Amino acid sequence: MTYSVSPIGFVRSCFKEKFAIPRQPQLAPAARGVLELVAPFDQGDAVQGLEQVSHVWLLFLFHQTLEEKPRLKVRPPRLGGNKSMGVFATRATHRPNGIGQSVVKLDKVEANRLWISGIDLLDGTPILDIKPYVPYADIIDTASNSIASAPPSLIPVQWTDSALQQAQGHAQRLDEPLVELIEQCLAQDPRPAYQIPAPEREYGAQFWDVDVRWHYPTPDLIRVLEVIPVSNL
Repeated sequence: MTYSVSPIGFVRSCFKEKFAIPRQPQLAPAARGVLELVAPFDQGDAVQGLEQVSHVWLLFLFHQTLEEKPRLKVRPPRLGGNKSMGVFATRATHRPNGIGQSVVKLDKVEANRLWISGIDLLDGTPILDIKPYVPYADIIDTASNSIASAPPSLIPVQWTDSALQQAQGHAQRLDEPLVELIEQCLAQDPRPAYQIPAPEREYGAQFWDVDVRWHYPTPDLIRVLEVIPVSNL
């Protein structure tokens, strides 16, 4: 038996590519976006009452990692990417039906869009459903997960003077907390855990409409080198 589903909206996100997106929601509070609803859910009736809710669950599609053949085992980044585990024991993006879930902060409700933050969603992500977060039911004090028992350790993030000035200028232009966004995302250390970066190697990722370049002067330190408009690349 098969079922078909249709998106109820799409996310316009600060994340324009998969690299450097936090691996869980709420790890980067400055990560913001807008969920744009599509007909018939864009008339206001469907979101009536959501202004009383601080957070929502989003069910979505990993639209860039959809696969025809299901994977029974995956290699989670949390385990260094070199240890396999059953797909249902992980939150890996390679899902049997490509379905993901995130709990995000609801900042503003409009008739046809929701302003959200703390997101881990790629730009253009199709949303399948929205459900209100219910603290008394969703918080389980006795819950445990020995695979991921604590948040990942953060790595220090430094700036060159020029990169910080660039980021601050673009933050004003975008009216977004760009400096905080970059620091919160890079502190998660987006490189593969098995990779030991050489100091001369540069990494890059796009946030909003700027390209952020950084390197690792030492394996446990990130230095942001520049923040420049994507159109100038």
